[in-house]
Amino acid sequence: MSLGTHEVDLFESTRGRLEAIAYRLLGSAGDAEDAVQETFLRWQAADRDYVETPEAWLTKVLTNLCLNQLTSARARRETYVGQWLPEPVFAGDRMLGPADTVEQRESVSIAMLTLMERLSARERVVYVLREAFGYAHNEIAEMLDITESNCQQIYRRAKQHLATDRVRVEVDEAAAHRIVEEFLAAAVSGRTETLISLLTDDAISIGDGGAFIATLTRPLIGALRVARFLRLAIKPTDGKRNKLGGRPAMFAAIANGGPALVMVVDDRVVGIVSLEVTSDGIAAIHGQANPEKLERATRRWATSEHGAPLLESW
Repeated sequence: MSLGTHEVDLFESTRGRLEAIAYRLLGSAGDAEDAVQETFLRWQAADRDYVETPEAWLTKVLTNLCLNQLTSARARRETYVGQWLPEPVFAGDRMLGPADTVEQRESVSIAMLTLMERLSARERVVYVLREAFGYAHNEIAEMLDITESNCQQIYRRAKQHLATDRVRVEVDEAAAHRIVEEFLAAAVSGRTETLISLLTDDAISIGDGGAFIATLTRPLIGALRVARFLRLAIKPTDGKRNKLGGRPAMFAAIANGGPALVMVVDDRVVGIVSLEVTSDGIAAIHGQANPEKLERATRRWATSEHGAPLLESW
């Protein structure tokens, strides 16, 4: 069925919310865009005269598309080269969705998106819809064709799986810039103890380069091990310049609500290092270098203000 102007406008008015739901569910901006586009195609083909509440109908279609994709993604990630990390998204991107509450902001952090990988597909859907978007259990149950009591049980299990002792610290733009600046200065100082002082004792470092950039084959745990690795990773070499296409300039930014070190070569984002900051220090460092997961970041970088680099010649 063809779409009239009103029906197209109606869909477009929900696109941002649909993208935000899909991104939290899939951890990939590219996959989220694809899921939303498929939802549009199904909206176009539907007998819309029988759709009483378009937003609810669209959300249910999107949710079930993402549920199917999450299930198949587990099999694909078994053959993924290296470690898999979510796709980082810069501040101001509508993909991040609502950020009015602590729960909404936390649900889109790189640390939480990574942690949610341990959930089953259904647990992740229930958790995201309830925690980040405030859907009632009966609404979520209707979307998933389950009972309300079952939905509540799934939500409780998801909360238990995601429980952590870490208390994440929220930072504003100025604080994020300062944290990244201190982190970079310590990393290039050549003094391991300076970097260790910024990390928690159980700090973890994870890197994702896909099949394109060699990164850690497994997480590094412990402040000393992480600090030693970072000194080598951020130290420029001829090999790094060849792989990245040049020596990257370093910028401070906010990605997924947290401080991020952005590496840029010729206006192309080649790496984003996201820092999870707690009251005890930097608890996790997530490095994204897979070029397939930096395309959206590069597009946004080209059209946004990002200030002067922290470091260009190093």
